[in-house]
Amino acid sequence: MATLRTTILLDADLLERLGRHAHRERTTKTAIITAAVEAWLDEHEAAPEFPFVGIGRSSHGRLSLDGRSIARREAGRRPGDR
Repeated sequence: MATLRTTILLDADLLERLGRHAHRERTTKTAIITAAVEAWLDEHEAAPEFPFVGIGRSSHGRLSLDGRSIARREAGRRPGDR
């Protein structure tokens, strides 16, 4: 996955704490900020809404494959993602 550069503004004390923590944990500020943003988004993003719900069985085998494909697309996942 490609990464992009951005600029954030932090209080001087918070930036210093971040630097100390990164040094202590032998990691980077970027890794800590990335983990924090991912955790925040996981907690605050709404679950995707599905436009349909279906349960059933069909003699036409293609329907279940198409349904799974549609559900993955609606959830924002690509084929092969687990």
